[in-house]
Amino acid sequence: MRKNREHRGHGRYRLTDTGTGLVLGVCDEVEGLFREPRRGTYDLFGWVPDGPEVRGWVGSRLWLVPEDGALDAWLLEDAQSLGPYAPDGLVLTGLDDHEGPPEGYRGRVRLHDRYRWLGSCQEFARVMAPEDPAPPLVLRGFAPGDPLRWEPRTSAGRATSPDEAGLEIWDRRGEPLADRLLRPKVRAWQPSSLGPDLIDVELDGELEPVPAHARPVWERWLAGPPGAPGEWAGLDSRQRAAWLDVVRERGCLLRHERRPGGQTYELDGRHIFDEPALYLALGEAVNGPGGYFGGCLDALADCLRGDFGYTGPATLLWRDAATAREHLSCVLTPEGESYDLVTAVIEVLTEGGMRVTLA
Repeated sequence: MRKNREHRGHGRYRLTDTGTGLVLGVCDEVEGLFREPRRGTYDLFGWVPDGPEVRGWVGSRLWLVPEDGALDAWLLEDAQSLGPYAPDGLVLTGLDDHEGPPEGYRGRVRLHDRYRWLGSCQEFARVMAPEDPAPPLVLRGFAPGDPLRWEPRTSAGRATSPDEAGLEIWDRRGEPLADRLLRPKVRAWQPSSLGPDLIDVELDGELEPVPAHARPVWERWLAGPPGAPGEWAGLDSRQRAAWLDVVRERGCLLRHERRPGGQTYELDGRHIFDEPALYLALGEAVNGPGGYFGGCLDALADCLRGDFGYTGPATLLWRDAATAREHLSCVLTPEGESYDLVTAVIEVLTEGGMRVTLA
C-alpha cells in the first residue's frame, strides 16, 4: 500500500484501491474492525509446571519447543490459560503462527514465554475454532468518491468492487495510523443517519481484526499521538505489546525527517521491565513521544540503516540502565537458548554508528 498519500479529505477511515491508490470513499465510523480473531486451543497432557500454576494471560509470544530437537519451535501468540482441567492437564488458547504446529506430533514439548520456562507436557491435542464466516465490515457515514471509480449504491450483484482494497486508518489530526488489506464485496447499503448524501455500506471481505483487548490502546491513538513520552509506562505487559504494535504500524507509514549526524539521544530506562518497554523507550528516545525505532533486533538494525530519522554517528545516553539489566539480561530465543537482550541491543546500536553510554 502506498505511504504518505497527499490526499487528506475528511474521514478517519479511507477505502482505497490498492492497484491505483485512488480513494474510493471516506467515513468516520467502522464496525467489524475490533473483534476477537480466530483462536486455536491446545490440550496439554502430562503437564509438569516449572514454577507457579499457569493461569490467565500467559504472554504475547509463547514458544512450544520439541524437546527432542527434531522440529523447530512454533509460536502461539497472545496465549491464555484456561487453567488445569485435570491433575496433569492444561488448556491454552492463542493465535497460531502461519505454519502452526506439526499435526500428530507425539514428542515431549517444553513451553516458555521468552522470559522463563513454564513447564512441559508429554503430548498435546490441537483444536481449531470452527470456520465461522467473518462478520461484515460496516462503513458508517460513508462518502463515496468519484462514482466512475466505484459506486457502492448499485445492487450487490452489479457493483464493481476492486480486486483488493486497503482500509486506511487515520487519527483525528489527519496522520496515518494503520491500514488493513481486504477483498471487498458489497453486501448491502442504505442511507446513513450520520448526514445527507452519506450511506452505510456493508462489505464482505476477510480483514485482520484488532483484538478486543487492544481496543483501549487503539482508541487512545485514534485521538492522536501522545504529547509526552512514557504514556505507556503504566500499562501491563499485554497492553504494552498492543501499544508497540500501533507504534510499529504508524512508524512504518509516516515520513521521517532525516536528522544530521552527531545527535545525542537520551533513553529513559526507568520503566523497562519487559521487551515491549525496551523498544518503546528506545523509539521515544530517537523519535519523540510515540516514536518508533524498531520492535525487535532485526527491525532495529533496519531503522539504523533506513529512513527513520537517524543518521550516524550519534550518542545514546541510557539512563537507569540497571532496570533493563535486571529484567532482560536473561531472555530466551524461540528454541530456548538464553541470551542477554540488553547486550544484543547495544551491539546492534553500536554497529549502526550509535555510541551507547550507560548511566
